[in-house]
Amino acid sequence: MQTQDFWIQESDGIVVSARPVLMQEDCDKKFWWGYYLCIENQTNDKIRLLGKNWKITDEAGNSYVDNTVGFKGELPELEPGEYFEFTSEAPLDFANAVFYGSCQVLREGQNVPHEVKIPTFSLSAPQLRHRRRRIVN
Repeated sequence: MQTQDFWIQESDGIVVSARPVLMQEDCDKKFWWGYYLCIENQTNDKIRLLGKNWKITDEAGNSYVDNTVGFKGELPELEPGEYFEFTSEAPLDFANAVFYGSCQVLREGQNVPHEVKIPTFSLSAPQLRHRRRRIVN
């Protein structure tokens, strides 16, 4: 398992930390990425996390989108100083990709949610050390 450092983005007192993890790399050129996100409420207001809108674009230009309500069925409410952690996985056909997007956040006392950017980070796998070759005569 390979881990990379955290990527951090702050927006209006809400801090989002992200870390990709290459979970598995197999000989069929499949790359299983896991990712961890931590959303911290550093405002003076209670907030509710309503959903996400993020995208992974691989080196071939293929895009994978997650624009769902909630986080695995949850709509977390965070008091000032609290945080919410979220993990998920993404199987990709290519070794390199970029992860980017935002979360929808509603502050207590407001009627309109706003977008909080998540940090843009790369998913970059090391090259396969051994490639299987089939020689056909």
